[in-house]
Amino acid sequence: MSLKDIGGLMKQAQALQEKMAAMQEEAANLTVTGESGAGLCRVEMNGRHEVRGVQLDPALLSEDKAVIEDLIAAACNDAVRKASAAQQEKLAQMAKNLGLPGGLPLNPLGKMMF
Repeated sequence: MSLKDIGGLMKQAQALQEKMAAMQEEAANLTVTGESGAGLCRVEMNGRHEVRGVQLDPALLSEDKAVIEDLIAAACNDAVRKASAAQQEKLAQMAKNLGLPGGLPLNPLGKMMF
């Protein structure tokens, strides 16, 4: 393999790395809403699993503190599940766009897990 071939491969690898970084950032910036109590409690979370907001229906404010705490925890867990599923979907699309075979075990950071 010549130096010219190696240089070309390095440029391709750099371009691939830049595409992956952009798609990872897109996945991290997505927003999901988790719900519990038939929508009485809602939690908005980004793809980094950072909670951005909590909304409680005013009817909940008359409930016992433990009930409200359980609903918030359940809504957070729902948001985490939704964020993880959305990230996996984005990563699968990224792999497809990059010409990688489907079903590769990718973690949420877009790296192959072996």
